[in-house]
Amino acid sequence: MQIIAHRGASGSYPENTLLAIQQALLAKADGIEIDVFCVENELVVIHDENVSRTTNGKGLLQDFTLQQLQQLDAGAGQQVPTLWQALQLVNNQTLLNIELKGADTAEPLFKLLKKAETELGTEPDKLLISSFNHHLLKQIKKQRPDLKIGALTASLHLDYAAFASELGAWSVHCDRGFINQELVQDAHQRGLKVLVYTVNDATTAKKLQLLGVDGIFCNYPLEARSW
Repeated sequence: MQIIAHRGASGSYPENTLLAIQQALLAKADGIEIDVFCVENELVVIHDENVSRTTNGKGLLQDFTLQQLQQLDAGAGQQVPTLWQALQLVNNQTLLNIELKGADTAEPLFKLLKKAETELGTEPDKLLISSFNHHLLKQIKKQRPDLKIGALTASLHLDYAAFASELGAWSVHCDRGFINQELVQDAHQRGLKVLVYTVNDATTAKKLQLLGVDGIFCNYPLEARSW
């Protein structure tokens, strides 16, 4: 079962920062998940639409310029990084799961990935693009069929993983609260990976392993190795 560092090694370091990403790499996580919004046509790595929880700033992300955003302290003296900085840091060392949070993130992503492939040698196979916005995922798959997409869901669908299969997804990302054997079996029969969020204890991790899930999103990737 794979261990994907959730927002980097966010249990021990400020989430979605270069420090948390670096520590996840040192922990040899099988993947690193980060969240992106678009600010002034630049993709930035941050989870919330409001900066108050994760930085020393206050207010809505949309009210900040990129320069103002990068002047905030995201914890331990870290800045809110750009996706470009994250791509430079990870650079094919492990799978990078980019979760698209804003509805305006697809086009900037296409441009940035083209730059990353040209200048950094970024391998598309080392990327996984996920979102709760399945319209975005459909757009991604249409324009870049070579990219892996992960369909996020916060509910247990009547037809289990059919929605992800219809999108041409590589994986289905499920909440730990409703995952069951039927969903795992249905997803696997459709050729989908099953990744579960967010799992931060050994008991739940072992239970999911018995169900046959392919990976967990965890805030403590180093500790999870011992589980």
